[in-house]
Amino acid sequence: MIDWVVFAVAAVATLSGALGVVLSTHPVHAALMLVLTLFSVAVLFVAQQAHFLAAVQVIVYAGAIVVLFLFVIMLLGVDKSEDLAAEPIKGQRPVAIVAGLCVLSAVLLLARSDWVSGARSTAGTLGDGHDNVALLARSLFTRYLLAFEVTSVLLVIAVVGAVVLVRRSGTMPDALGEMEP
Repeated sequence: MIDWVVFAVAAVATLSGALGVVLSTHPVHAALMLVLTLFSVAVLFVAQQAHFLAAVQVIVYAGAIVVLFLFVIMLLGVDKSEDLAAEPIKGQRPVAIVAGLCVLSAVLLLARSDWVSGARSTAGTLGDGHDNVALLARSLFTRYLLAFEVTSVLLVIAVVGAVVLVRRSGTMPDALGEMEP
């Protein structure tokens, strides 16, 4: 019975956090709702006995990634209100609607098919004396090391690019979010 209560509370928190991300008009509030969503998903992972995934969810996503989002939001000063009626690029909304419908139809088509590819696992099979954390570590730091390092370099480049864009405009937000000349 307690499993159902934990699942229900975590599911409601996840859904309300996700709705808060989508419906929030203030970017900082949206990022905080993202933290709620990620913590709730971590609780769902713990309920499924996936403790490693729960720890990664909290440390990597709720910790590092959301802090990076908040840093960029504060750095760029996008916490000001914008006029949503003015469309900066003509035809952007119809193209976005068509792209969204294409993605939705692809998801619906893929949901009807079987996901098993029949290919052998690149990391090895579970249950052969190794746990999944060891298999994940071996795959990440041997076979996929280049992709892992390229991803980290791209994240650093994105942050440096955001700093350069803000510096180029000549204004930097202070700690309270107000713009200084």
